[in-house]
Amino acid sequence: MKKVTAFVGTASKKHTLKAVRQFLDNLKSLGDVEGEIVVLSDYQIGICRGCKVCFMRGEEFCPLKDDRDVLIEKMMSSDGVIFACPNYSFQVSALMKLFLDRLGFVFHRPRFFGKAFTSIVAQGFYGGGKIVDYLDFVAKGIGFNTVKGTSFTALDPMEKREKQKMDKALKRQSRLFYEKLVKPVYPVPSFFWLMGFRGGRMSVRLECKENDRDYQYYKEKGWLESDYFYPVRLGVLKKAAGSLFDSMTARRVRKRRS
Repeated sequence: MKKVTAFVGTASKKHTLKAVRQFLDNLKSLGDVEGEIVVLSDYQIGICRGCKVCFMRGEEFCPLKDDRDVLIEKMMSSDGVIFACPNYSFQVSALMKLFLDRLGFVFHRPRFFGKAFTSIVAQGFYGGGKIVDYLDFVAKGIGFNTVKGTSFTALDPMEKREKQKMDKALKRQSRLFYEKLVKPVYPVPSFFWLMGFRGGRMSVRLECKENDRDYQYYKEKGWLESDYFYPVRLGVLKKAAGSLFDSMTARRVRKRRS
C-alpha cells in the first residue's frame, strides 16, 4: 500500500478541500492507496525568526517549539505528498507560507528523493498557475519528483463548465501522480538542478566549518564527493558541466572573500 498525505493550507472546508478529497478518491480507484488530509490550521506553526540556527547548528536547535517536526515526519513517512491551498492575494495562503518557511533548512539539506509530489490551487479569477509553479519548484528543491499541479477557478456557486474542467484536470493529474507513486524514480538532473547541487556543494566545502550542520550533513550523505544527491549516471556533457559549475562557484566564493 502507498501512503499519500495532502497538506491543506486553508481552514475553509470548501473548494480546496473538496478537490483534495476528489484527487485522493481518484488515486484509490487506481490502486492500493491510503490517503491522509492534514489541515495546517489544526497544527501549531510558528513564524520563522530568520535566526539561521537551523542552518548552522541543526534544526533541533530551533528556538520555536511547534509542530514542524510532526509535519515533516508525516512527509517522510509518505510515498507521495500534495500541497494544496487557495490563491490569496496572488500567492499561497499565509498558512501554507508559514509551513514552507519552517522547511527552509530542508533546502540546504534536501531529503525527499524518490517521493512523488503534486499541488492543487483553487483561485477566484487569476494567478493560480504561478502559484502552482511556485509550489512545484519548492517541492523539487527539497527532493520530490514533481507532477505538474493543477489550478482551477472556483467561484460560489461553481460553474458547471469549471467543474467539468476541474474534474478532467484532476483525473489526468491523479493518473500521472499514481504512475510516479508506484514506480519511484531518481531522474538524471537537468543542467539547472545539477548547477544547484554543485554550487551548493562547493559553497559547503569552502564556506562551512566542519562542525556546521550543513557540512556534517553533506559528509554523512557522501555529497562532498558525489556527482549528485543520489547515484546517477551523468553523460560526458553533464560531467563537464558539473566541473564547470564547481569552478564557477569556487571563483565566486574566493572573489567574495577577497
